[in-house]
Amino acid sequence: MITELNEMGPIDYLVIAFPGGKVTGEGFAHLVDLVDRGIIRILDLAFEIKQADGSLVKVLIGDLDGDGEFDLAVFEGASSGLLGTEDLDEAGADLEPGDCAAILIYENVWAAPLATTLRRNGARLVAGGRIPVQEFLRVLDELDTPVP
Repeated sequence: MITELNEMGPIDYLVIAFPGGKVTGEGFAHLVDLVDRGIIRILDLAFEIKQADGSLVKVLIGDLDGDGEFDLAVFEGASSGLLGTEDLDEAGADLEPGDCAAILIYENVWAAPLATTLRRNGARLVAGGRIPVQEFLRVLDELDTPVP
């Protein structure tokens, strides 16, 4: 098992809010495509809804209706056990009452060979992060630089 872990790519997470609890399937079809092409591997996927009183309720994937565009049942059982109650509470903190959130933990399989080689040679990750697309575009606009 340790060998398998040493050969994994970086692990990321996303929290995606669906205002008013309207979960569409369109984006999830793209997620399946990323898995099918070996770009990512889903480790955990959970959904929760923020109630009117501010409490959070975990929703089973099978209980989500979606929009008829995509059968969300394909994600049932996507759970490594990494997501705990504290994680779900933190993810739901910024939701408005009535909003639904998808919490996704995934491995970047595409980066596994690079990460494995770097680890094998003693390198270690000391920082990481994301730049939101909106922020990137705002800065380019301020600099009057075209999008590469």
